Amino acid sequence: MTSPPVLEARDLTKRYSAVMAVRDISLSIRPGETLGVLGPNGAGKSTIVKMVTGLLEPSRGAVLFHGEPIGRDLAAFKRRLGYVPEQPDLYGFLTGWEYLDLVATLRGLDRRSFREKASAMLEGFTLYSSRDVPIGSYSKGMRQRIVLIAALMHDPELLVLDEPFSGLDVTSAMVLRRVIARLAGEGKAVFFSSPVLEQADKLCSHLVVLKKGAVVGSGSIEEMHAGFAGLGLEAGFMQLTEQVDADRIAQDIVSAVRAPAH
Repeated sequence: MTSPPVLEARDLTKRYSAVMAVRDISLSIRPGETLGVLGPNGAGKSTIVKMVTGLLEPSRGAVLFHGEPIGRDLAAFKRRLGYVPEQPDLYGFLTGWEYLDLVATLRGLDRRSFREKASAMLEGFTLYSSRDVPIGSYSKGMRQRIVLIAALMHDPELLVLDEPFSGLDVTSAMVLRRVIARLAGEGKAVFFSSPVLEQADKLCSHLVVLKKGAVVGSGSIEEMHAGFAGLGLEAGFMQLTEQVDADRIAQDIVSAVRAPAH
């Protein structure tokens, strides 16, 4: 029997004056699923993320958590949510440890549990030696890792990640992929947005493809591969989103590089 959705969006629409940023988006995530929302820059991914996390009110439509509108008890919803924004705002004067301590305090985590979890995750994401360094001096990748730790400390039921691999080195990205896979394997629901198809193909059980704020393709990863049989998922994604012909442009660039100087 199929489990009911943990998170469901119904006909989400967001309009800014005359600009329709997102229109009639419907999607759902069940326990153990990792949903990848893909699309080129400007497709509406971050707008959808902000609506499903309760940070932005939709112009029309609804976001449901276990069948109930998230606005009915937003505080309770956020207690079960782990969120990594695309561009996190951090207190640069706090050390990594102080920042995690602040998050743990706001979430009401047990002190012993916090120390154990934070230490283990700082080690795992290779930040333990930098725990007493101000975040303001962290690299982009280090800041991304500290936000990931903060989002995971309270063992959320739903994890929403907006371009989480941005700035991560190869090792940290590999660790994060395995963390997400294990969490999904334990029944967590994961919502993941990215402009990069390769990441989603490796990680996600289901995909939603966006173009100019609307869904142009969706299904399980197996269904998406089967639907583009003969083309391949990458070419199919390019076709759906009407992206440029990468091979042709690459050839034009190489031809320009090799052109004799006058």
